[in-house]
Amino acid sequence: MNGPEIQIAIAPELRLFVAAERRAGRTALRTDGSSTLGHAVESLGIPLTEAGPLLVDGREVPFSHIPAAGESVDVRSVPRPQTVPGAPLRFLLDVHLGTLARRLRLLGVDAAYESEDLGDPALATLSAAESRVMLSRDRGLLRRREIWAGAYIYSDRPDDQLRDVLQRFAPVLAPWTRCTACNGELGPADKESVQEQLQHGTQRGYDVFARCAACGRVYWRGAHHARLAAIVDDAVREFGDAAA
Repeated sequence: MNGPEIQIAIAPELRLFVAAERRAGRTALRTDGSSTLGHAVESLGIPLTEAGPLLVDGREVPFSHIPAAGESVDVRSVPRPQTVPGAPLRFLLDVHLGTLARRLRLLGVDAAYESEDLGDPALATLSAAESRVMLSRDRGLLRRREIWAGAYIYSDRPDDQLRDVLQRFAPVLAPWTRCTACNGELGPADKESVQEQLQHGTQRGYDVFARCAACGRVYWRGAHHARLAAIVDDAVREFGDAAA
């Protein structure tokens, strides 16, 4: 590119996206003279879902700003908690984030997820059609213009992934109200109505059940409850009370 040269500095939280030579401080970037500042930021490898305020010579400008020669640009990270337009807050997760999806559902957060890879175009279209925040570790997916809103998942560890999403978006938590298998809503079920779906040991040892209104799956406080309860308790303690 032979257009205006600007000086650009990347927030520490975003430096993992850029080349090593741009991680130390302010560096020169040659633009083409017609593309937007948002395009320039994205060309460095930063998904625009992760870019927060853009400052030019100390003043905030929109992504549509056309850079001029000599401008000093600061690329900040997204403020936390991040405000997402519209309500309710809902998520869409790609095929690689199944554990995160189940943990969000455990906390009562609306988290759509398919175990089969739908492909980037279909995911982006679904994000827009259902106004869902696309969660992914795929930078290419997050660059698709159809996406309604999105967020990069920085860690490959489910515990860290969950904390990151809860800290960034501060969703309302309503534990034990969603099916971890299909994302449907759970309601109370009496023992007689679900006994055909229970093994004999379960029939004898438990009296409190819930059933998914969407897929019919039955839940009770079985062998894994203590581990799941620990995830719920930690999340509620750190990120706020559960919904009434």
